[in-house]
This record gives sequence, structure tokens and C-alpha cells, in this order.
Amino acid sequence: MLAAAHVLIVSVLGGQLLYDRVRLPRVWVQTVPYDPDLPIRGRYLSLRLLVSFDAGAGEKDVNWRSVHLAVQDGQLTAISDAHGRRNVVRERGSTGRWVLAEPVAYFIAEHVPDPSRLKRGDELWVECTIPKSGPPRPIRVGLKSAGGTLEPLDLD
Repeated sequence: MLAAAHVLIVSVLGGQLLYDRVRLPRVWVQTVPYDPDLPIRGRYLSLRLLVSFDAGAGEKDVNWRSVHLAVQDGQLTAISDAHGRRNVVRERGSTGRWVLAEPVAYFIAEHVPDPSRLKRGDELWVECTIPKSGPPRPIRVGLKSAGGTLEPLDLD
């Protein structure tokens, strides 16, 4: 009986996530990877998502802002909101790029080479679903070579 309850709970959660993938907006987002391996949690990529954020005249000197997220014109956009559930911060060493303060985790298999080790000019991207509340949910990772197109990676 207990095993059946566990299977039911996992099935409902899996079904909800699949349903969300169908109905929620999806978008490819450029990332800034860091700390790719933490022994306690297994092997994963910790990704900071770059967002489109237009700092208004009164926000030019601010280094963080409360926002809510939306998909606009095929980009993940942070919209300034005093009661927003997410925070964006100015990327270190950058004058105009903003990242989500909370990283997202994307788990990878042990035998897969670490995709966060990039060649010069390459960019790591992640496709995410964007729920109304909660963090973006990564679906798959892609690599964009310098001057090339975005290629989803096979990380299974």
C-alpha cells in the first residue's frame, strides 16, 4: 500500500511537470555557468540565467532589483516589480548585463563531459519553462559556437 502511494505521488508530480512543459512559455536563455560539481548533490551544472532588463533612469546605479519574469519577443525578460518573487543582479564585470540572483541546477550524467568548460567564443544556453511562481525550470542545455547556431546537447 505504501509503495503504491509513493508511485502515485511521483506519477502525479511527473505528470504536472510534463503538463507545465506543454502549457507554460518556453525560452532559450544564455547562461553563466559556475560551480559545476557538488559531491552532496551529485553532478550538475549551476547556471545563472542572463535576462533582458531595461534599467530605467532612476535604476542606472542600482546593482540589484526585485522583478517578475516573462517571455517577451522570444527572450526571458525581467520586469521591475517591488513585490516580485525573483531578484536580478548586475553581472560582475559587466556594465549592462543582468542575471537572476538564484541559480538553477541542471543535473548531468557522470559519463558526460562537463559542458560548462567552454572554448573561447562559445556560449552555454538552457531551454527553460517559465512558471508564474517559482524559479525557471531547465529542460535541456545547448551550445552556441562563435558565429554559429544553437545546438542542443545530448547529456543523457
